[in-house]
Amino acid sequence: MVRPFVPYFRNPHLATIAGNYWRRGVDERRFPVTTKFYETEPGVQVLVHSQAPASEPVAQLILVHGLEGSSSAGYARSLAQAALEAGYATHRFNMRSCGGTEHLSGRTLYHSGQTSDLLAVIRQLPSGGPIFLAGFSLGGNVVLKLAGELGCLASGFIAGVMATSTPIDLAACVRELDKPSNLIYARRFVTRLKERVRAKERITPGIFDLAGLDLVRNIYDFDNRFTAQAFGFGTADNYYATQSSDQFLDRIRVPTLLVQAKDDPLIPFSVYDHPAIPANPNLQLLAVEHGGHLGFISKDRPRFWLDQVLVNWMLELRNKITAGFVS
Repeated sequence: MVRPFVPYFRNPHLATIAGNYWRRGVDERRFPVTTKFYETEPGVQVLVHSQAPASEPVAQLILVHGLEGSSSAGYARSLAQAALEAGYATHRFNMRSCGGTEHLSGRTLYHSGQTSDLLAVIRQLPSGGPIFLAGFSLGGNVVLKLAGELGCLASGFIAGVMATSTPIDLAACVRELDKPSNLIYARRFVTRLKERVRAKERITPGIFDLAGLDLVRNIYDFDNRFTAQAFGFGTADNYYATQSSDQFLDRIRVPTLLVQAKDDPLIPFSVYDHPAIPANPNLQLLAVEHGGHLGFISKDRPRFWLDQVLVNWMLELRNKITAGFVS
């Protein structure tokens, strides 16, 4: 049973900011970190930080961060800690060029629907029980899209998928981000994306035309000038149309939990009024009134309500798998 969420902050912006800055950690003495670089295609490597419980893992959990995040994100660290204590091996995945790996990303960066790197890591993981995926924000779009792309094949190596605060409709969420009330978030994302392009250009000159970088004022501009061009999407509109996970929801064939706050300032809740969510029996939407974007700081202890929800969901699903109720 899901513990009711009693929000510490009812204001969605306070919840979002608190969720980002609230002190969280993972016990690296008790659970030592193994750093590994996985080759996902010729000339491209991604960084994964793995930890294991003291005993044989009950399953494995891959955590995928959000836009301009990394494996050091607070939400990834606290969920890793909760999962390790529950007996899961954890793997905090860095998207291509993230976590200080711009020099290992070939001639590319990452985008919102780039699933090939995650799939390559999944296939290279050492055996250690069922594999669960947990994606946060943009990372949620990646894990949902991957599950949909794989369809029935996913059940061969993915036990379940969890997506939190996920922009399943990229175009709608970019429009939402461009509202004046979200200026603080938009500026932060755009500034970091520009810095990443400049850093990549210093390492591998000639990839980007930096002449237009100073003209970028919002995420749409950035995606139209850089993301869409770098990956062959042509325009930002085509990029959003082809890489949004909402068009893959009806194809998902593994148990999937979507956690979303109705007051998320970056994601209009209307995008979850999607016909695949009630129609696909593999999808479960857990919507709460408050929580902001990746906030979910509880007024009661334990503070990190989301971590307990996700770990308990995995445990319940694993018990069903063990009992033979889920193939």
